[in-house]
Amino acid sequence: METQTTGIGPRVESAIENLDFEALHRVYWDQNEFIFLAHFLPPGLTDQFLAEVERLRPEVNRNYIPRHKKGGSVSYYALLSEAPAILDLYRSPALRSFLSRLVDAPLMLCPEDDPHACALYFYTEPGDHIGFHFDHSYYKGNRYTVLIGLVEKSQSCRLVARLYQNQPSREIREMRIPMEPGSMVVFNGDKLWHAVTPLEAGGERVILTLQYVTDQRMGAFKHLFSNLKDAFAYFGPAVFLRRRPARKRV
Repeated sequence: METQTTGIGPRVESAIENLDFEALHRVYWDQNEFIFLAHFLPPGLTDQFLAEVERLRPEVNRNYIPRHKKGGSVSYYALLSEAPAILDLYRSPALRSFLSRLVDAPLMLCPEDDPHACALYFYTEPGDHIGFHFDHSYYKGNRYTVLIGLVEKSQSCRLVARLYQNQPSREIREMRIPMEPGSMVVFNGDKLWHAVTPLEAGGERVILTLQYVTDQRMGAFKHLFSNLKDAFAYFGPAVFLRRRPARKRV
């Protein structure tokens, strides 16, 4: 379902209309399917999301994988009941159309039973971080990651993007990005080698992640592996005890 119920739709459309699409499209492809927009969503819009972030704090699942990641996450299942504005952003036809044009592929929402389709990442304790990784697609098609900055109260916790990691003929270019409220990153998950540096004491960082795919199908083995990864590295095993919507295609 893609109806807008929170007034998000027109404001997202307005934000997109103010962009120089041709310039962004060129940069995205020049940077091996990666782009950072320092100012995408206006402050009044991010305020709606921040109210939902506060409601969802009790749902945060803390996770720790030695030498790889430490932090908190809230799954799509929790957002379904507590975050209508965030869901309207994820489902926005205008946003999906813009992203499809940007990546030169028709994008779809993830199936309703994917807890990672739309989620929140909380960096709230000293040392919270995630090591370098790709967002590999377990779907039969490509998977694209969109990150939206919501809370950035840290001097040390930064998204680190290493461009051209999978292109031996090109020199690696590293970017360290503060995700201020309303900023946005878009990338092909199989192409960007990225990490988040450790949070300092007293700092806080909250990021919204949106996932889009070119094919909603997933093989049985990869579906099992994806579920295990999400359960133990992000949302906790209890996430799969929630009643999940039927898998549907959009």
